[in-house]
Amino acid sequence: MSGDAGLWCDRLVRGLDQHEFDVYALSRSRRQEDDGWVALPPHVGRVRTAPLWTAEDDGVAYGRRARRRFTECYGELVAAMCAGADGTGTEGGPDSLADRFGSALYGLAELAREEGGLVGALRSDAAVRTLERACRAPGALREAREARVPDLLAVTAHLERALRPLSLDWYGDDGLGAADLCHAAAGGPAALPGLLARHFGDVPLLVTEYGVQLRSHYLALGPDTAAPAVRALLAAFHGRFAAEVYRRAEVLTPGNAHARRWQERCGADRARIRTVHPGMDATRFAEVGEAPDRADPGTLVWIGRVEPAKDLISLLHAFAEVRKEEPAARLRIVGAPAGPEGAAYLGHCRALAAQLFPDEAEGVHAVGDNPVSFEEIGGPEAPTLPEVYAAGAVVVLSSVVEGFPVGLIEAMFCGRATVSTDVGAVVEVIGGTGLVVPPRNPRALAEACVALLRDPERRERLGAAARARALELFTVEQNIAAFHGIYLQIVSHCPVRRVVLDESGEPLPFAAPAESHVPGRWTGPTARVLPRTVPGWATAPPVRATRLAAAEGA
Repeated sequence: MSGDAGLWCDRLVRGLDQHEFDVYALSRSRRQEDDGWVALPPHVGRVRTAPLWTAEDDGVAYGRRARRRFTECYGELVAAMCAGADGTGTEGGPDSLADRFGSALYGLAELAREEGGLVGALRSDAAVRTLERACRAPGALREAREARVPDLLAVTAHLERALRPLSLDWYGDDGLGAADLCHAAAGGPAALPGLLARHFGDVPLLVTEYGVQLRSHYLALGPDTAAPAVRALLAAFHGRFAAEVYRRAEVLTPGNAHARRWQERCGADRARIRTVHPGMDATRFAEVGEAPDRADPGTLVWIGRVEPAKDLISLLHAFAEVRKEEPAARLRIVGAPAGPEGAAYLGHCRALAAQLFPDEAEGVHAVGDNPVSFEEIGGPEAPTLPEVYAAGAVVVLSSVVEGFPVGLIEAMFCGRATVSTDVGAVVEVIGGTGLVVPPRNPRALAEACVALLRDPERRERLGAAARARALELFTVEQNIAAFHGIYLQIVSHCPVRRVVLDESGEPLPFAAPAESHVPGRWTGPTARVLPRTVPGWATAPPVRATRLAAAEGA
């Protein structure tokens, strides 16, 4: 896990030092693994990692019975994937499809456990032929029936990557099977190990999603990236998989109402959903938030990654309208481009700014100056993030696509008045402490900015209310407290059954009281707790890890 999500996961583990953790991490790329390692806190027992971006052939040779079993299970999986969303062509409709998909998935997991892996089988010609039969079957999706050989090969390769966690040896009594609770820090493939721990060991599963993986897959599979058949089949697979995760999880914790709606649409039970907002560190913004306002009263500030989804084009056009009403206004755009596409977009924005706002000078002998500046954090004009927020009278968010607006919360911590577009979780975050306008509407954005620039008392009231709201809802402390309560709730309702042995190896009935889940040495020094089955290789002390890879799921 990397970025803001990885930071959240690290803060959670460190904050819950009354619990013992083992970390199981799936990495997406070599670059992610090489980006950096973090030191482990003492209450992390061990770390196991596995790459999703590469897998060597496991060399497992299936016998006739295992090959037939693989074909049956894989056939059921892809048949459920290829069927219409309403269950067309199947008995029992959508519920039956969900059962078939789940049964096939666990059947493949059991086969991998018994035979030693699935990598070779998932890459085999038999897998491609099985997928082709499912695509040609009556009642299959129209796009699936039109799939050609290159499409089938592409889908097969994607399924093999997504199902790689089935081949891991993490699910025994020396691994996830011995846990009291499995917390998946993301949906998608990151939740698959937890799903299998629940299947093999009845370990309760908690799934947190601050960005909906299913939505990410939908957005990634645009018309320019894959053929229609590939897009339809992969969307169907990830939809079925997400529904299975949501159906089996004991509790789901979306980070905002937007993610919650996605989960409910995929069949999640509302009674098992608890919205837990991401926790952010407010301390570095405390000085700005508590200090008197020293911002330039005519300055608008935009902060974020420069990319098309941020719609800086509309912001520039809106600022042109602002300048008609407030000629002294200035706009600071602070942020680095997000990859090559972001760099190209930044160049386009610079060119538009130069066209809309020719350099201006106060007199014939003065040097012209553009009212729009493009800066990056760490530069002479923007040394630190808090100082950039402090310099703006109004912070603007102009996005057309947004998940959880981290930059908006940072502005709230700093006590800034904000103008935002109504996208993603913006309204949920801002509440009534800022102005919200429709996306792609430069005139509305300009009118809101002018209203705040002309009313310093209103800016001050909104900024104070925004800071109070952020400190109440979006701090690290509230996030940790919420998950601590959820952990205890799940464990109290779903205790993992264990066999407790005395020193002679005899079982001790009732030797693990309920309070054994509370931090402390409640069970006494003479009893030792072992998993339900105790093979010789499972009784060795855990391996102490010395570093933690950046990973997709924990």
